[in-house]
Amino acid sequence: MKVLLIDVYHYNRGGAETVCFNTGQLLQAHGHEVVYFCLKWKRNLPSPFERYFPESKETRRGVFRQVKNLVNYFYHFEAARKMDQLLRDEQPDIAHIHLIWGQITESILPVLRRHGVPVVLTAHDFRVVCPAYVFRDGRGQLCERCQGRYFYHCFLHKCAKNNWVMSGVMAAEQYFRNAFFNPSRLIDGFIYVSHFTKKKHETYMPALRQKPNMVLYNNAPEIAAEPYKKQGEPYFLFMGRLSGEKGIRTLVEAMNGLPSCRLKVAGTGPQEAELKRYAAEHGLSNVDFCGYQTGEPLATLVREARFIVVPSECYENNPMSIIEAYAIGTPVVGANIGGIPEIVPEGVTGFRFESRNADDLRAKLTAAASLSSDAYAAMQRAALAFAREHFNTENYYPRLIAFYRQCMKAPSTARP
Repeated sequence: MKVLLIDVYHYNRGGAETVCFNTGQLLQAHGHEVVYFCLKWKRNLPSPFERYFPESKETRRGVFRQVKNLVNYFYHFEAARKMDQLLRDEQPDIAHIHLIWGQITESILPVLRRHGVPVVLTAHDFRVVCPAYVFRDGRGQLCERCQGRYFYHCFLHKCAKNNWVMSGVMAAEQYFRNAFFNPSRLIDGFIYVSHFTKKKHETYMPALRQKPNMVLYNNAPEIAAEPYKKQGEPYFLFMGRLSGEKGIRTLVEAMNGLPSCRLKVAGTGPQEAELKRYAAEHGLSNVDFCGYQTGEPLATLVREARFIVVPSECYENNPMSIIEAYAIGTPVVGANIGGIPEIVPEGVTGFRFESRNADDLRAKLTAAASLSSDAYAAMQRAALAFAREHFNTENYYPRLIAFYRQCMKAPSTARP
């Protein structure tokens, strides 16, 4: 089988790209051909298919660059042309989309349909039904006002980074997409990475219930045989973007009053200066800001952490940070929101706390730090067992391939 994997980025920018590349490697390991279609970016990894990659907002040049960027947020003409050429040359059996909205755009969907290529989408976020993709308004509050159709609320409540213009553009794009390139018509199958994600999509776009779909948790390419034995001083670890929806401010506040516990923060983002200032003002010498980490330094931080903390304040789907932690037997302290509760059974593989509640988080951090050696070892084993059952590639691959085949056989009134 020849599979076309589609993502905005051809480098590991976030969770969606991690899943995309992991999927490609898994397919190739089982003898399938993999073709990539992404945009051009300065950080892109080399690819034999980069001649098909359209320009991105970063690489586009010319006097009318900003005008083209705006137009291409709605419909990327070059992406449609390049996709047409790729399909003529490579003739894939199926296309698997990870990210396209607002970048590659829905422009490629009619092209794929015209060539008779079935399309599967993994819903890494909520962009199919929420213009700002995380169900949060400009004040950082959870928001479901649009209800899958009243997208003007995105503008009224400045849901996109608390910015009127950006919010208006995103709302307009959602109206445009649903009117002319509705995903429920042009996408043949949907992969949801949590039951929570599936429920939200089908609530706000009921037509998706009629589409082939499955819940398939993200996978870990490697799962340890035994839990990693920690060395050195115990610490909690946060890894990710330092921004409001990730709940890092609540976590740092929770560390105020826990002088015997240490937190390491791996990542950068718009809240970094604010967080460092708060830590300095409150004398939080137990919080270490490690900056952006990748590769072996990040792997070492994860291995040695006593717990990974996921304090999200948005509807997380299936965080890769939890999957990566479980794969080496590291328990998790996670917010009780979105898809997190599905994969953090309380007191088994970690602890859950009320999202945005620093006091509750502080109590759970205290409980985590106070575990006896035997209780902690049992939690490590449970985390590893959970990974083997739910995130193992041996289980993931046959389900993915079976779903591909289901979508390839499914009739579509719009496909030639």
